[in-house]
Amino acid sequence: MQPEVTDLTRYLEPSDVVDWRSPEIMALVQELTDGVKSEVDQARRLYEWVRDEIPHSKDADHEIVTCRASEVLRHRTGICYAKSHLLAAMLRAVGIPAGFCYQVLSKDPPCHGTEVHGLNGIFLSSVGRWIRLDARGNTGAINAQFSLNQEQLAFPVDPTRGEYTDETIYAEPLPVVINCLRRFATRSQMWPHLPESLDQVLSGARLDARR
Repeated sequence: MQPEVTDLTRYLEPSDVVDWRSPEIMALVQELTDGVKSEVDQARRLYEWVRDEIPHSKDADHEIVTCRASEVLRHRTGICYAKSHLLAAMLRAVGIPAGFCYQVLSKDPPCHGTEVHGLNGIFLSSVGRWIRLDARGNTGAINAQFSLNQEQLAFPVDPTRGEYTDETIYAEPLPVVINCLRRFATRSQMWPHLPESLDQVLSGARLDARR
């Protein structure tokens, strides 16, 4: 894993999407971490709460599309990108640097091709390194866990199918991801238009930077 920037303060900043200073996020984080002194235990508790208490929109058959962290919390649902925005916000609220990671995965049958999946990278100063976490939400076939030793994400990649994990930890969600979440009124409308490759994601980010 490689952070996009070496300045850890970039992974703590609030933004329009990672709006961790919103009162509802601050109140929840305080409640969940009250009396929890260990940085690792705080990270684990916040991660498991987002993973387990915010249903993935597809699993729950929710049509609302959320993007901003406070919006995900308010509506209690989101797809992988949106849930990663909330987890990053909650971690930043307790001073744990958190960024954004992406995988390219095969689409679920009967669909063909690939799509980009979003998750998080977080820096734990007590262990002196970054780890990846996937708060997508577990199902019978998905079992993502918090681990300092052996990474256990929602979706192990299969290189023979063209799948891979981008090793960059981005300080902010990439613009093409945000644009996708904000472009459609319902999840059903959005689903066929999720980014399909990291080339598409990164070219979108470069185009946005030039505007």
